[in-house]
Amino acid sequence: MRLRRTGTAGISTDPVAFEAFYRRHVDAVTRFMARRVGDPHTVADLVAEVFIAVLDSAHTYRPGLGSEIGWLYGVARNTLVAERRRAAREIRLARRIDGRRLLDADDLARLEERLDAEEPARRVLAAMAALPESERAVLELVAVDQLTVGEAAAALGIRQGTARVRLHRARQSLRKVPGVALPTVMEGLR
Repeated sequence: MRLRRTGTAGISTDPVAFEAFYRRHVDAVTRFMARRVGDPHTVADLVAEVFIAVLDSAHTYRPGLGSEIGWLYGVARNTLVAERRRAAREIRLARRIDGRRLLDADDLARLEERLDAEEPARRVLAAMAALPESERAVLELVAVDQLTVGEAAAALGIRQGTARVRLHRARQSLRKVPGVALPTVMEGLR
């Protein structure tokens, strides 16, 4: 198969053009990265990132300003700089936790117990996310923030009767969700 030379025109929308561009330049980009990075996995990742960036920025290439390879090396350089910044952030974060006690088996067991205990609450929160915003707002103020219906109505700038109706609708919707047990504070209107 003969590769057609189409430049960067259309490589973001034409898979054949992108493949031709990739085949023309993958070795050069790989050499570029291998000269600057010593880890083969990182080189492979960065080469892939360069060509993903090419798909997003192909429209920025201007033949009058330089060659394809010059433009591509600019993309590769920007990709490498971004990777170095990311790695530097990772090192800074690692240094911040250096010397701190890591979680041991008992800590993990306690966290797993806590996660298990909070599963019903996660189900309620997921179900609440599906509610209309107006109903969810009243429900959160009453059930989570422990306001009275009157206080919730005042906080939302609505009438108390409207707040009661929205709370009732929210409770009815949540009762229909399997595995969701409503907190006792939601059972009676305060």
